[in-house]
Amino acid sequence: MKNSIKIAFVLLFLSPMLFAGNEDRVGSAGASHLLINPWARSSALGDAGIASSNGLEASYMNIAGLAFTDQTQMKFNYSNWMGSAGISFNSAGIAQRVSESSVIAISIQSMNYGDIPITTVENPEGNIGFFSPRTNVFNIGYARTFSSSIYGGINFKVISENISNLKATGIAIDAGIRYVTGEQEQVKFGITLKNVGPVMKYKGDGLAQQAAYVTTGFIASLEERSSAFEMPSLLSIGGSYDFIFNESNKLNLGLGFTANSFSNDQYRIGLDYGMTNERMAFNIRGGYVYEKNLLDVENRSNALVGPTAGFSIDALVGKSKNALGVEYCARFAGIFGTIHTIGATISLK
Repeated sequence: MKNSIKIAFVLLFLSPMLFAGNEDRVGSAGASHLLINPWARSSALGDAGIASSNGLEASYMNIAGLAFTDQTQMKFNYSNWMGSAGISFNSAGIAQRVSESSVIAISIQSMNYGDIPITTVENPEGNIGFFSPRTNVFNIGYARTFSSSIYGGINFKVISENISNLKATGIAIDAGIRYVTGEQEQVKFGITLKNVGPVMKYKGDGLAQQAAYVTTGFIASLEERSSAFEMPSLLSIGGSYDFIFNESNKLNLGLGFTANSFSNDQYRIGLDYGMTNERMAFNIRGGYVYEKNLLDVENRSNALVGPTAGFSIDALVGKSKNALGVEYCARFAGIFGTIHTIGATISLK
């Protein structure tokens, strides 16, 4: 067991040398909303819970963690995306254990950009109506316990982006594994590959243009070509350790590294301190995400870096100690302000 721990830690800290981001491809991928964590509890850790996030939260972090769902879990979260930009980000899902070793989950994320005035060449001032751009992600996940130490899972995504006259649809897959060891299962390691799929391409009436031939006066409809774009694929490796003080107090330390195919690589650290009694569980969380040029405001390319913080409160009810909880996360997005994520979780045992 000690050798396994040493090997895993070596892989974790050597990963930046094995998987380096490609700066020449920054900004060339699409569907960037796939890089946004919709859930408050794991977001408060700076997305460092690659090896420790369980249940529906794991459907984003590392699908292998879905295998740790007790029986049934339901979640709803809301974020005011980019602070006061007027963009709402809603997420909801349910996870259900279907056998002693298998769990399935269904979730959806929807980003609403609000109503935008329609303008044309003939009507540059608008006053002819509004359109509402939307992006949606539908997830179906499956995770399985392979042994007392090894867990794995796979997540299928359907991505949809649309405005009034253009739409793009794509599919992608996430896959992940988790290894758990230690006398009290306090040591965890995880690796996940996310957003792997074919290219997406916009189609619709918005690409059609009318052209009049001067010599004949004939009017034809021509369709412009739309360039295809790739998914923002990435590889994340993480580890965590539980400092178990007693039955009621525990501190989890999480470390992570994300190798992005189309943006700078990121380093993550998160802390989760939990207190539990017979009636309630309370957790306070904090994290930090670092990437190149983090402190250079002019050259900073990502709003989702820097400090994060949050908490959750769960009421434990009934003989089975079912959890009815609320959660909150704050992500500090620089000039965009603070992104607040609030939500509710029901966990049945």
